[in-house]
Amino acid sequence: MELQSLKYIAKQLMAGNKGLLAMDESTNTCNKRFKALNIPQTEEYRRKYRDLIVNTPKLEEAISGAILFDETIRQSTPDGKLFVDILKEKGIIPGIKVDESARDMDGFPGEKITEGLDGLPERLAEYYKMGARFAKWRAVITIGENTPTSGSIKANAFLLARYAIICQEAGIVPIVEPEVLMDGDHSLQTCAEVTNEVLHAVFNQLYQQRVNFEGMILKPNMIVPGIKAAQQDSADVVADATINCFLRCVPAAVPGIAFLSGGQSPELASERLNAMHVRFKDKMPWALTFSYSRAVQQPALEKWGGKDENIEEAQKLLYERAHINTVARDGKYTPELEKHPVA
Repeated sequence: MELQSLKYIAKQLMAGNKGLLAMDESTNTCNKRFKALNIPQTEEYRRKYRDLIVNTPKLEEAISGAILFDETIRQSTPDGKLFVDILKEKGIIPGIKVDESARDMDGFPGEKITEGLDGLPERLAEYYKMGARFAKWRAVITIGENTPTSGSIKANAFLLARYAIICQEAGIVPIVEPEVLMDGDHSLQTCAEVTNEVLHAVFNQLYQQRVNFEGMILKPNMIVPGIKAAQQDSADVVADATINCFLRCVPAAVPGIAFLSGGQSPELASERLNAMHVRFKDKMPWALTFSYSRAVQQPALEKWGGKDENIEEAQKLLYERAHINTVARDGKYTPELEKHPVA
């Protein structure tokens, strides 16, 4: 394990006020989003959309790393230039999603287990040669009447830890993503209790599997009420619950935490990230940033709609949304910024 290299990459990913762009949607997920907007669900239209993203002007001012899907890391512009090379020229570090999605967990109704360890060392070696320097693996934790169970949490934590150490041995920084889903009508307090248990289990397994905390990044959910909950707590309440939980659960050796958006609106994701920096900026031992997918991409995707004539305007919206989150990371976000996002 080249620890110094891992630490350097992790530090670069967390540098300044930048964040990570999650553009690693699977083919199925991408097609679902395209279908909702009447965009053809073909490889060529997925390529066009990713071309739009990587060639967005000034993207490197807000984004330090981009998480790609297997299809994406192999794609290129019409003149043959690989997307991964365009990112590197911009100073954006390429990353890669390596899990093979969550499936129903045998013996645990209503819960999921993530697959993808088989052949992972070989896949990572190939991705490293292609330019990837960090990876991502997502575990899914569902809050329900009888879930999550400790068995499900422990199994997913173990797989996250095995993935992480395999990445580090391959010279790749692992992003560890245990996502407690927003689905449901549970309270913020319930989300806090579950997230606390999940993070303790994950870091216990990371320690037991000899993962070096200084060469990894955590990608967690914010502590929020379920999307159908009657009470939707303020950004300050979310900030307090989230950071207080992390201060108890996330070792100070971890260089950075990059939030998933998890179905939050772009505005809420920015407002909540901002509140954390306003209220805890001097108390956090790790860098705290964003690794959003829909909360950065959705306005641009809707504007593009699969039409070439909308590319320039869509790219402007993508940059604006990413830029707003850099302002939130600096603790200077205001709702007024939504009307005039770029000075």
